[in-house]
Amino acid sequence: MPSPTVSPPRSADRPPASPWAPASHREQQREAKRNAVLQAAAQLFNERGFHATSLDDIAARLNVTKPTLYYYVKNKDEILLQCVSKGLQMMLEGIDASRAAGGKAVDQLMTCMQVYARIVTEDFGKCLIRVGDEQLPPESRAELRRHKSAIDREFRRLVAEGVQEGSLEPCDPKMTAFVIAGALSWIGRWYQPGGEYTAEQVAEQCIATLCQGVLRRADGAVVAKAPAKRVRKVAPAAAAAPRKRA
Repeated sequence: MPSPTVSPPRSADRPPASPWAPASHREQQREAKRNAVLQAAAQLFNERGFHATSLDDIAARLNVTKPTLYYYVKNKDEILLQCVSKGLQMMLEGIDASRAAGGKAVDQLMTCMQVYARIVTEDFGKCLIRVGDEQLPPESRAELRRHKSAIDREFRRLVAEGVQEGSLEPCDPKMTAFVIAGALSWIGRWYQPGGEYTAEQVAEQCIATLCQGVLRRADGAVVAKAPAKRVRKVAPAAAAAPRKRA
């Protein structure tokens, strides 16, 4: 899906903003264009890698000139910082929402896992997982790792409370949180839209496998089932056409 086009600011041939226009509206427009820059950059970082992507590539994806980008961002390092920060912020907000909803620890844990699995299939979440923070300056890296630690602590807390309430098997919360986050994070590296399964099906199956395991149970309990594959539609004409032999 093509990214929104960012129009370059041209003061020479564009009338000045009306003094009656709300400042908040102008700021919203600028923020929307800035988000378009970040979205395009995240897509390119995911496709090509951070070092193989230039500001010229990002400008070309948006169909604007390179100088236009500097109206919204300072440099490529700042773009990456903002991209991974957005991915982290989405996760933290989802986790906070699940905590605010209340309920048993196991229910909150399942919601957090669903949020995490969904976000790593989106542009900013994939950028967070695929590019990582090792490409960032030391001070920015430390800040992002602090936020990641907050997610880890939340998983540990929910696992520990789940064990305490009896909804989870006794386990080491630290190791279990590492396994959960590691397994769900890896979805962001191999998942491709348009494949056999939708993002929701991938999340559902991975979470079921993490929670139920892969070994057959002696009591005959139902184990995780593979989701139905995505149904690919074939045009009638293409379906009726004979196949050529190789």
